[in-house]
Amino acid sequence: MADSRPILAITLGDPAGIGPEVVLKALGHGEVFAACRPLVIGDRGVLERAAAWVDMRPRFEGIVEISSGRYEEGTVPLLDLANVELAEAPVGEVSAGAGRAAVEYVMRACDLAMAKQAAAVVTAPLNKEAMHLAGFLYPGHTELLAERTGAERVSMLLVGPTLRVVHVSTHVALEEAIRRVRPARVLEVIELAQRSCRMLGIEAPRIAVAGLNPHASENGLFGVQEAEQIQPAIETARARGWTVSDPQPPDTVFLRATRGEFDIIVAMYHDQGHIPMKLLAFDSGVNVSIGLPILRTSVDHGTAFDIAGTGKASEESMLAAIGVAVTMVKGSG
Repeated sequence: MADSRPILAITLGDPAGIGPEVVLKALGHGEVFAACRPLVIGDRGVLERAAAWVDMRPRFEGIVEISSGRYEEGTVPLLDLANVELAEAPVGEVSAGAGRAAVEYVMRACDLAMAKQAAAVVTAPLNKEAMHLAGFLYPGHTELLAERTGAERVSMLLVGPTLRVVHVSTHVALEEAIRRVRPARVLEVIELAQRSCRMLGIEAPRIAVAGLNPHASENGLFGVQEAEQIQPAIETARARGWTVSDPQPPDTVFLRATRGEFDIIVAMYHDQGHIPMKLLAFDSGVNVSIGLPILRTSVDHGTAFDIAGTGKASEESMLAAIGVAVTMVKGSG
């Protein structure tokens, strides 16, 4: 009988950070193997080093043929790129060697997903400084994957236990974020919010749109973007039959969503959406790149160099990222 569990390509992230540790810890949970076939894209030496931090003795299962490999509980199914010497990636330090290896993990995972050999990509955290030292001048995973896949309409979706947020802009200066609030872009993100919720199993999502200005401008007292840039996009979305709010005061809309009034919020810029999510779900939040031709989820935390090598990192966000990936694979058919 064919194995119906989806194959998830799971990258190690920066070898000097906590990514290898949280991947190993996550694969120690039997429910992961019950839900999917996890394929780690990384370096065996890096994983063996991390195993010592967490007192684990993993049994590595080298994967050559992706679809027919053995994905069994108690193993670490591994596509070993053998692409970094441990001396090039000292624990807890920024290095070009670690940055290069981390990007190569992501690119290989992306290529597997584009070739339909993996149903989704799940990523551990990159370190932007290390990545830049290696010559990869991307702001983050999303931009790297957008270039690799040729995607043009991409946004960041954050998923937590009580809150879902999708962004009009992310890693840009605030003045640039304000310039990007335009009807076409706001409509794109509303559409991505609608699609994301459907993939998460919400058939008729209730979409809240946050205003850009305090109090959503209070009828023009504090700005004109709500009336001139955001509302036209909302009207177009409603004409498609979607349930979309008027621009909502940003200081209350997130609370209302956590109380069940909305299924997802369209945030206008990075911090507007990230601050409430980090407050409510720092350890359990999941980052999803929406608009790519592949499905990608990620932990919603960084490389945490300050605790790398101590064995203290929590795998909760990695488990959540794997769970969201499985749900969205099923939701997308």
